[in-house]
Amino acid sequence: MSWQAADLLKQQIPLLDYLQGQGWKPARRSAGGRLLGLCPLHADHQPSFLIDPSKNLFYCYGCGRGGDVIRLAELYHGVRFAEAMALLRDWSGLGSLLPDVAKFYQLHLQRHVEAGAYLMHRGLQAEVIEELRIGYAPGRCLRTWLNSLGYPLSDLQQAGLVNAEGYDTYSHRIVFPLEENLYGRSIGAAVPHRFLPGSKGGLYAWQKVRHHPEIILVEGLFDLAVLWQAGFHNVTCALGTHLNALQFRQLCADNECSGKRRMLYLAFDSDANGSGQKAAQSLSQRLRTAGINTRRIELPAGHDPNSFFVSGGSAQEFRCLLERACL
Repeated sequence: MSWQAADLLKQQIPLLDYLQGQGWKPARRSAGGRLLGLCPLHADHQPSFLIDPSKNLFYCYGCGRGGDVIRLAELYHGVRFAEAMALLRDWSGLGSLLPDVAKFYQLHLQRHVEAGAYLMHRGLQAEVIEELRIGYAPGRCLRTWLNSLGYPLSDLQQAGLVNAEGYDTYSHRIVFPLEENLYGRSIGAAVPHRFLPGSKGGLYAWQKVRHHPEIILVEGLFDLAVLWQAGFHNVTCALGTHLNALQFRQLCADNECSGKRRMLYLAFDSDANGSGQKAAQSLSQRLRTAGINTRRIELPAGHDPNSFFVSGGSAQEFRCLLERACL
């Protein structure tokens, strides 16, 4: 995959832009739009450095060196290929580590039948999969891709993307990108839920829902996805039953909409052991103490919002559950 990453980078960064960003100035223009100037790679006294902006290539008649923008970065900074790519990406602001990882996983979602089958089993359709930028981590290939983009192994280990031996942390997992993390849901027998080290961040897609007069809070991202599909776009997700400090502050700071106190509906799981509803009741009391109006949605026994819709529940039936929500 390294040549694909290199070709993409060369398409994204014009050679002339990068040269001018390093302070290079052309002395004159030749036929065909080519530019000639002093060579930035050696002590040049007469213009001998030629670039062809249309082909994104350079050649110096003085030192005999030439190539593309990646080769120029290698020679100019005295670094190797992967380091040159990393420098170019940093200079251009093209991306950062987690967004690049998310894009990689999105590409692999299309290549693995088991991932598509799992999402179909969970009731997710193509439109919401694309909107939520859902991907798939097959395992054993992320490190190679990221190294080809110029990310060193130490950065990947520090982010928790690979382990001490250099193997991918996420393997056979559906992946949802978050603002500052990644959530991975196993489709095998491994630990079901996994985050990278660090905070899971705030409420999911909070900026999109914070202005609604009524908001539905769910535990998981699959719950959120099926509700979005059913037309409920006022849904956010806590990624579990316990709100962290940031999530709690978000609800408290944005407690009004159009001058009225918002209503928050808790649509937690109706587990067989009652843990989901107990957590909802405890959270509801805590939120009401903070001045937030809350109601608890009681789903049919054994169901969460995702399984409710997958098993045939309709949007109208869910609206009835909203209307019957209790304190």
